Amino acid sequence: MGIDLNRVTIVEIVLRVFIFLVFFRISTSDDLPANFVFGDSLVDVGNNNYIVSFSKADFLPNGIDFGRPTGRFTNGRTIVDIMGQELGCGLTPPYLEPTTVGPVVLKGVNYASGGGGILNFTGKVFVGRLNLDAQIDNFANTRQDIISNIGPPLALNLFKKALFSVTIGSNDFINNYLTPGVTFSEHGFSSPELFVASMIARLRLQLTRLFNLGARKIVVANVGPIGCIPNQRDTNPTAGDSCVTFPNQLAQLFNIQLKGLIAELSSNLAGSLFVYADVNHILEDILQNYAAFGFDNPSSACCYMAGRFGGLIPCGPTSKVCWDRSKYVFWDPYHPTDAANVIIAKRLLDGGSSDIWPMNIRQLYQL
Repeated sequence: MGIDLNRVTIVEIVLRVFIFLVFFRISTSDDLPANFVFGDSLVDVGNNNYIVSFSKADFLPNGIDFGRPTGRFTNGRTIVDIMGQELGCGLTPPYLEPTTVGPVVLKGVNYASGGGGILNFTGKVFVGRLNLDAQIDNFANTRQDIISNIGPPLALNLFKKALFSVTIGSNDFINNYLTPGVTFSEHGFSSPELFVASMIARLRLQLTRLFNLGARKIVVANVGPIGCIPNQRDTNPTAGDSCVTFPNQLAQLFNIQLKGLIAELSSNLAGSLFVYADVNHILEDILQNYAAFGFDNPSSACCYMAGRFGGLIPCGPTSKVCWDRSKYVFWDPYHPTDAANVIIAKRLLDGGSSDIWPMNIRQLYQL
């Protein structure tokens, strides 16, 4: 019995048209732009679950207020989770999750990875992690999938309207420059100034690459007051009850140059909308005025095992957990609680120029 080639061709055409219509309908089903997320453990929603790494959070008590541990390094939601919910686009799925394929990616993808940094050397202590270069490689794969499925015109329009956020840099200090026993003289990064300059130079290339891949609305968060996290407090006990000065100076050195980089890229890349998110300022405000924000404890980890501030051992199954998570700024030695993330997220969404510049995320999203 012979095969009807014409019939096969017609079936293929019908199938292709059906697939196109499915993707087109999902990509145009509402006016909410897609949300593409890049960063480290502050915004990782489970990518590290799928790689061999010492930087994982897929176990209790992580996620205790989320309903289950998912790979988020906090008791509840990340900053990007909360912003997504506030904007009406929901939770953005991790890139490495097997179900993050097909029409799902048209709403956005989260590429963030715990332990990841701007520099590729950063986070080697964790073995597996996706640094920013690798995350952008993964976005390039998503981009090609979207182009293949809905065609270049629709895809490029999707990227033009989409929100891209980058929250990275803390690990370059905490798990790189400030790591005991690591020396950078052989790399030419012996001074803080040279190390920060190397971060900015690499980030310039990375953000420019994102732009060249179609990103236009790009929010870049600065590095928070890392000298105030429980880990740094416990590893630098001579600071007493105060935040540790040197890590905060490193963060400020980077942040000043980052703001200049944002202005430079906005000027040089025609059609770009770069936004500088001053998370450092917001967190400093929370830490200095914690009682006004409803917190009782601004310095210790809620999930703790060792150290005066609970900062010596990462949160794990045998850790103790504070009774009222909403009263703590920090969940573990490194990361904020859901309660702190809510404040940060809402100020980035609707805050003024002292929080986020030159516009807030809601204004950017609605453009």
